[in-house]
Amino acid sequence: MPLCSFYASTSLPVAKPQQSVASSNKPHSTAAASVATTAPTRSATATVSTATAALSLHLPELPSQVKDKILSLELMGVDYGRAVELNPALRDAAPESIHAVVSFLQSRGLHFKDLGRVFGMCPSVLTASVRADLRPVFAFLSEDLGVPESAHRRVVVKCPRVLACSVRDQLRPALIYLRRLGFRDTRVLALQDPILLVSSVERTLAPKLQFLAGLGMSRDDAVAMVLRCPALFTFSIERNYRPKFEYLVEAMGCGVEDIKAFPQFFAFSLEKRIAPRHRAVEEAGVTMPLPDMLKATDEEFTEMLEKERRLQEQAAATD
Repeated sequence: MPLCSFYASTSLPVAKPQQSVASSNKPHSTAAASVATTAPTRSATATVSTATAALSLHLPELPSQVKDKILSLELMGVDYGRAVELNPALRDAAPESIHAVVSFLQSRGLHFKDLGRVFGMCPSVLTASVRADLRPVFAFLSEDLGVPESAHRRVVVKCPRVLACSVRDQLRPALIYLRRLGFRDTRVLALQDPILLVSSVERTLAPKLQFLAGLGMSRDDAVAMVLRCPALFTFSIERNYRPKFEYLVEAMGCGVEDIKAFPQFFAFSLEKRIAPRHRAVEEAGVTMPLPDMLKATDEEFTEMLEKERRLQEQAAATD
């Protein structure tokens, strides 16, 4: 059975196909491999064959191994053309080597349905070495971060890039930097904000912290902000920090103390939340604390505006 048919026949953890025993002495290719499990029913076989045939219709005449590889990836939900563009080594990768990666990831708790997201975001994982690249990452999750094996899938699905990073060159240096800043609970860090571990210290983390401090606060204040709101490390300086801070100061008349007290300000859209609500508050002629103005739902915000208007009217009537 070709690997593509094997993947089409199951959504359960994949067991490595074994060469089938045949009476013919002709050598068997990967396309002739079958699974050493209970033979599928006639209806299941027909369904698999139909699905595989349907996927094959748009493919030109290609060597069986190449076709098997393309169809296998499509069954996982991976765009082969885009994957090859991002990872040219995939073009020469054997289906068996890809299957070894799939089998290893599933042995670590990933589900077949997760593979499209993982390989789609990080095609380089398809040609990674299980021993040299992938095993060290899972060891890092357990030993350095204290993540239990039962939660490995949660980390990987949330941030597939962790599988494409070198423990020595990226993951461990980022962890050391974050620990020095004050991120003490590394398990929570891995489960909630694993993207910080795949962010470059020199190109991403340190420059963003420096920019926040440059707004007019001490470095300690900037560190306190990112500890309260780790997502700050994921925002762009030019597309987020700069335009929002300028609006905060120039249009809203606020300053550094306001973002120190409410660092989540940077998590809201300038065009869809911050500016429209600020204009509504101004037009109503009322004042409203920054967190109340931005965190409320549309219905809650409208109710707060009405309440503030009534309070102002009552105050004016008594005067």
